[in-house]
Amino acid sequence: MKRFWSQAQVAEAEDGFAILLDGKPLRLPGGGALRLRGRRLAEAVAAEWQQAGGEKGGEMRPEEVPLTRLAGTAEERIAPAREGTVTALARYGETELLCYRAEHGKLAAAQAEAWDPWLAWAARSLDAPLRVTSGLMPVAQPPQALAALRRAVERHSLLGLAALGVAVPALGSLVLGLAVTAGQLDPAEAHRLSTLEEVHQEKFWGADPENLARRTAAAADVALAARLVQLSA
Repeated sequence: MKRFWSQAQVAEAEDGFAILLDGKPLRLPGGGALRLRGRRLAEAVAAEWQQAGGEKGGEMRPEEVPLTRLAGTAEERIAPAREGTVTALARYGETELLCYRAEHGKLAAAQAEAWDPWLAWAARSLDAPLRVTSGLMPVAQPPQALAALRRAVERHSLLGLAALGVAVPALGSLVLGLAVTAGQLDPAEAHRLSTLEEVHQEKFWGADPENLARRTAAAADVALAARLVQLSA
């Protein structure tokens, strides 16, 4: 869309901070004014809008305001359906990426070395010890561990759930996503851990441009999720 504003600013409001575009409140697709709890996040969102489209009359793309998109998702989509969001995210624990390993060889050794510490973290910090399998055989996780993972998801704020909602699908791992939002794992390292098998296979079969583009987008999503959590802390 065309940029119709010259100045994006933060303004204090009764229920948080508003973003003003030439003095008028930034509104979400549903019509409500965007409200942000913390000043740091509000300032980052205002900076997105100050840069988007260049100058007044320029062409603005939604990709230029990713923090706004996630904050809007938290407010308009997650808030009215928080329980459903928690359930959808918690289900990733049933097929946790870190629990599925190669049967043998260098890949299996690399997975054990890289992934075991994070399964140990989940067991220690989240009270969620998970079972590991190899090959294509599925493994049923202990109900108590799945319940503990759900509780870990439930403890997130609306913005935290929005961050998880981006990071977990991008990583294919609930454990890695929770470690990122907990500030225990660097987002770039989380992405590296989630792509161990793909990168290993590329050594033999070569890189596919489509896969590389998808991985680049996933890495950006995880970095965005981590930034949202940091700014809203």
